[in-house]
Amino acid sequence: MLKVPSEFELIARYFTRPTTHTLLGAGDDGAIVQPSPGMELVVSTDMLVAGTHFLADTDPEALGWKTLAVNISDIAAMGARPRWALLAAALPTADEAWIAAYASGFFACASAFGVDLIGGDTTRGPMSFCVTIFGEVSPGRALLRSGAAPGDEIWVSGAPGRAALGLAHLQGRCALDEPTLGECLAALHRPQPRLALGLALQGLASAAIDVSDGLLADLGHILERSGVAATVHADRLPDAVARACPNDPGLARHCLLAGGDDYELVFTAPSSRHGAIMDLASTLGLALSCIGGITHQGSSELTLVDAENKELPMPSRGFDHFA
Repeated sequence: MLKVPSEFELIARYFTRPTTHTLLGAGDDGAIVQPSPGMELVVSTDMLVAGTHFLADTDPEALGWKTLAVNISDIAAMGARPRWALLAAALPTADEAWIAAYASGFFACASAFGVDLIGGDTTRGPMSFCVTIFGEVSPGRALLRSGAAPGDEIWVSGAPGRAALGLAHLQGRCALDEPTLGECLAALHRPQPRLALGLALQGLASAAIDVSDGLLADLGHILERSGVAATVHADRLPDAVARACPNDPGLARHCLLAGGDDYELVFTAPSSRHGAIMDLASTLGLALSCIGGITHQGSSELTLVDAENKELPMPSRGFDHFA
């Protein structure tokens, strides 16, 4: 009979790796880190729960990548650089092959973005993962949700909606052909945090957020925190999802505006920075689309209009765990 590894054996075998910028990593009651001189710490946490954030048969290596990537995305949205992470995991069984693949994906992401795993916890239970991540930013340089102002333009990176469209395919709500299917599933399972963009937006953007719950929902958080209203122009939105799903425009529109799980960045910037942002798109090789503008202060109203400036009905505003 195979010996079932203990909690501590699992941690030592699969989640203890050499660190690069940590004084004391996993193995004690706590880790010891030393922030770079003069830097501020940015701290965030996020959970992934089976059946809510990922399907039961999701590839474990991809899930390991995504677990960390969605947290790095929060740090990127604040214009900070990720440095350290803690991982808490609940697992129904000690399936070592599954855990090894998961750890491989997690550490691949950690290596790609310069993150040290410095500790955490494991327990038996329904599968879920929770990461607490720490990043650094120069004083006063963090991108906040509260900085948008009338006259700012609204921008979004990449092609939002592809992750939601990939999920729709897996759920049988549409049928995608290659290479579109591969692109959408990659967006769903292996999101790419827009870290280079977030860092470059320091001094350019006035506010920022990552798209986790849906483009309109997350833009709404900027409007609420900034106390401003905005107009989004439907004809200026990235059209990748509409082209990928031409036979169901309703589904495509929902995925684009309310699908979430993309981890693209939505940000605002003064119109005087338009040229600089277009230059940044070229430098990064990343599509940046100007999709609307901040109109006035005093409310958080969001209006969607067509090419003739006629108001369109608003779709669902995105994912809510308790709605």
